[in-house]
Amino acid sequence: MEELVNFIERVPKAQSATMWKHKDNQRQLPAPLKDAVEVFTWRKCYTMQEVNAALSKIQLVGYSQKIELFGAVQVTPLSSGYALGSSNWIIQSHYEKVSYVSGSSLLTTHPQPMDQTSLKNSDVLILTGLTQIPTANPDGMVGEFCSNLAMTIRNGGNVLVPCYPSGVIYDLLECLYQYIDSAGLSSVPFYFISPVANSSLEFSQIFAEWLCHNKQTKVYLPEPPFPHAELIQTSKLKHYPSIHGDFSNDFKQPCVVFTGHPTLRFGDVVHFMELWGKSSLNTIIFTEPDFSYLDALAPYQPLAMKCVYCPIDTRLNFIQVTKLLKEVQPLHVVCPEQYTQPPASQSHRADLMIDCLPPPMSYRRAEVLTLPFKRRYEKIEIMPELAESLVPTEIKPGVSLATVSAVLYTKDNKHVLQPPPKPTAPAQSSKKRKRAAEESNPETQLFKPLLSGSIPVEQFTQTLEKHGFSDVKIEDTSKGHIVHLQEADTLIQFEEDSTHIICEHDERLRARLRDLVLKFLQKF
Repeated sequence: MEELVNFIERVPKAQSATMWKHKDNQRQLPAPLKDAVEVFTWRKCYTMQEVNAALSKIQLVGYSQKIELFGAVQVTPLSSGYALGSSNWIIQSHYEKVSYVSGSSLLTTHPQPMDQTSLKNSDVLILTGLTQIPTANPDGMVGEFCSNLAMTIRNGGNVLVPCYPSGVIYDLLECLYQYIDSAGLSSVPFYFISPVANSSLEFSQIFAEWLCHNKQTKVYLPEPPFPHAELIQTSKLKHYPSIHGDFSNDFKQPCVVFTGHPTLRFGDVVHFMELWGKSSLNTIIFTEPDFSYLDALAPYQPLAMKCVYCPIDTRLNFIQVTKLLKEVQPLHVVCPEQYTQPPASQSHRADLMIDCLPPPMSYRRAEVLTLPFKRRYEKIEIMPELAESLVPTEIKPGVSLATVSAVLYTKDNKHVLQPPPKPTAPAQSSKKRKRAAEESNPETQLFKPLLSGSIPVEQFTQTLEKHGFSDVKIEDTSKGHIVHLQEADTLIQFEEDSTHIICEHDERLRARLRDLVLKFLQKF
């Protein structure tokens, strides 16, 4: 962000144009502007003050650190293996778990490896940020990058690498460090030009906790974890904030220049395109996969310099995703619609899509989804003094129940059962007040026993006949059974969670039948 602001502020616009944003005008513009969506929402680039204001709101956390959000859910970042500090996230309550996987890599590069184990047992796994070039192998691309670079230098040409100031550049410098001597390039200068070049190279050396194990151990030796430190000490790699000043004095050709911006629309790369574009000895090597290299080069045509496209994207490809999903086995997968079908340019490639069971739920941009699970349970804590007063009753081997009379306190989505308040003695005792106090305080009331179990209808009818009830009819209903005592003109309705005895004006009969029903149920 700092680099982008710097590049934009170097070339301030005297005025800003908006007429081109009107639909009729936009249609007549060349691609890709004529195809751009919602151009009226486009804004000027942010300033450094806005960057700092945004970053000041960020809370820094470490991998596997558990963060409570308003007591409702717990959020945990996991290493995603893609870049320094890149994370996947677990969002969980006591009984549900959602994993968010984005921008992850299983390759052995400079960051900490991806944490896959913690993603297991997810109800839902939201998957995005896969590789943008699934057919390109990152290792093969790095090899091609090195060989094209060496060939150009041997032929007396210069190499231009448009890149971001962090990320893949650390791996490229490491590969070149190993490759330089064997390829006979030890006398060729490497220049890294960016307003943040110095801080990027230095910060990468001190953030040990975000690095892979091999690089972490070097920090404690102590050695610099990245080999670009040695390249800088031996003056093979030099870094500058811009092309002006010291760089002008030190500049030697043939050389290799790493600089931004990968779009070729602003930054120091524009200067080198104009300086080297007219010679076929020179080569530009594209390594960033975010932009079409043909669109990037369009304003510079006709161009004599060679162009090589070696996109290096270490993020998960579809084969790795299929393997990952088999290992972590989420109940449901949610992903962008593009991942559920092969790319339009290669519609025959069924291997370039997510393949899992059950099939993934897909979504489009700005679509609101209802995830396929419901929160059914909450965790409730019980105070020790209340727990002491409980008397569990075993209703079957290994299962005990206890009745609880308590007050439920809820704060910040946390629930606690506390003992009910003790009844306070009224100042003037009268029968009326005593009765009112008893009604308002459940503690003083006698509790009816709770009932459990089910009533076997056939055994129940046999019991009725033993007690002198003849002419008993049974009807099956959608909710249970109805027992009809025809002589007594009485109905007994059995349902899953209730029993009703319906008899007119005969309280003694109702009480008798109730006692017969209760014989089949357990009380506690």
